[in-house]
Amino acid sequence: MTSHVTWATDTSMGKAGARALEVAGREVVITNPNKTFFRQAGYTKLDLARYYTAVAEGALRGIAGRPIVLKRYVDGAEGEPFFQKRAPEQRPDWVETVELRFPSGRTAREIVVRDAAQLLWIVNLGCIDLNPHPVRADDLEHPDELRVDLDPGPGVSWDDVRRVTLLVRDVLGEHGLSGWPKTSGSRGMHVNVRIERRWSFDQVRRAALALAREVERRAPEHASSKWWKEERRGVFLDYNQNAKDRTVASAWSVRPTPDARVSMPLDWHEVPGCDPAAFTLATAPSRFAERGDAAAGIDVAAGSLDSLLELSAAQEAAGLPDAPWPPHYKKQRGEPPRVAPSRRTTPGAGHERRRRSTPTLITVARAAHKADALAGLERWKVRHPDAAGRLQVDDILVDSMRGRSTTWTRIRINLRHVPEAERPAAEPPEPDYDPWRASGPRPPASRPPKTRSSS
Repeated sequence: MTSHVTWATDTSMGKAGARALEVAGREVVITNPNKTFFRQAGYTKLDLARYYTAVAEGALRGIAGRPIVLKRYVDGAEGEPFFQKRAPEQRPDWVETVELRFPSGRTAREIVVRDAAQLLWIVNLGCIDLNPHPVRADDLEHPDELRVDLDPGPGVSWDDVRRVTLLVRDVLGEHGLSGWPKTSGSRGMHVNVRIERRWSFDQVRRAALALAREVERRAPEHASSKWWKEERRGVFLDYNQNAKDRTVASAWSVRPTPDARVSMPLDWHEVPGCDPAAFTLATAPSRFAERGDAAAGIDVAAGSLDSLLELSAAQEAAGLPDAPWPPHYKKQRGEPPRVAPSRRTTPGAGHERRRRSTPTLITVARAAHKADALAGLERWKVRHPDAAGRLQVDDILVDSMRGRSTTWTRIRINLRHVPEAERPAAEPPEPDYDPWRASGPRPPASRPPKTRSSS
């Protein structure tokens, strides 16, 4: 998967100023190469392409042969991305696709990247990070990767994230599996586990849930397997990232952060002292050139899920049923109510069902853009200063939600620290964006996906 690269001097192409890369035996055109993609750091689209050229061998290890969702930042990292599952109709004949079937029953042909030329072609579409499925194109029903996504809650320290990551390593090892850690490029960590292609998506998810529950059992103050944010403590191990149709940013991906951080593969001995801010678009290529890829051995380390599935069966026998699935999945057999605990009904006198009189969890803002949602939160605080003064850092839940093709932001407040008699009544969210509205104005980022990028 090595790539020889030559920067062409001919710029007389389809668009003024376009640059050409000769990579993997093909010429790839980078349109608008001087467009700023990271305003604070000053990195351009051309810088992003050069980065992926420099680390192509490592980046391909995480995505090669896998269908990939195109997460396109046509306005750069500060802009709103949109998700494009369907491959652009206008594409080179050397760009491969494969048809996937989703839980909704719909199908789509997605891009499959196998070499550096195809990688740079999707970068030119505005893809900053790379989001592959955990399956290979030649077997779409049997994942070869279990993904442990460690997501710290508000106020959780980086030390706690590293501590829980090391505990994940220990539990995996006890069940005969090798984990390959990497920084997420944001506030968390990921641990990828190469597995034999013998299990369904549901079985892989069940194994991930069993792992999460075991880590939580050993460190209940620092780790959580609870799906509902109001129940979590510390670092959430997101088992649902292993459900079908879910993707996670792969190793060596640049993330849309102001400093262009990279999701960096690490050796286990580096985890206790690592600093995610040290790995950026500017620094990662030299690390790759000097040290190579810490995950280079992952493809020869495929293991068995038998032991984790035995743990799952033991947990179920002890009274732990399935855990909630993401909202757009069909209801599963044995799944508990897909309702947040604060909104569940409770048995009352005469076996009647009645809702709790005062909700603990309220939604205060829904917006197409995060900044607008945060502004709505501040207005809520002004209207309810006494309640706002009692909130703890982890009582404010900022959720990035996926709409039809873009993300939007929901902000909820947990009033658990506000005495019930003093809790503000639930109000209509403000703003109150509806991503599923059939008509009316749509956010700019949700325009129909382009088939030819001018980003």
